[in-house]
Amino acid sequence: MIKSIFRLSLRMDTGFVQSLIKLCGLNWAAPDYSTLCRRQKHIDIAISYQKSRDGLHLLVDSTDLKFLGEGEWKRKKHQPEYRRQWRKLHIGIDAATLQIRAVQLTTNNVSDSQVLGDLLDQIPSDERIDSVYTDMEI
Repeated sequence: MIKSIFRLSLRMDTGFVQSLIKLCGLNWAAPDYSTLCRRQKHIDIAISYQKSRDGLHLLVDSTDLKFLGEGEWKRKKHQPEYRRQWRKLHIGIDAATLQIRAVQLTTNNVSDSQVLGDLLDQIPSDERIDSVYTDMEI
């Protein structure tokens, strides 16, 4: 929770928690960053959402994410970097509340139409889907 709210690294989280414990005058030990790293893999996070009243109108789109490689300035200054890798984040958003309702991360050669079924499977079966809007023909 602290990592998400304050956007801290695990080492910074450890220091932050240690400072809070010290300020409270407690004689407790905070877990180190390697323990936090191991434990965060097993945490199931349930994202709360507001169920649509009339029926869900889902907006589906995607964006490319660069996760390996140097910055664009280096590519322009030097030769092109061939090690850059991209992923595509597909999201489904409730048009009424603007809440993210479905997420799928894929390689960048996968289109929205290929993951539409996976996105729709993330919507609870008891919720009615009235329409799905995309930026392309499916």
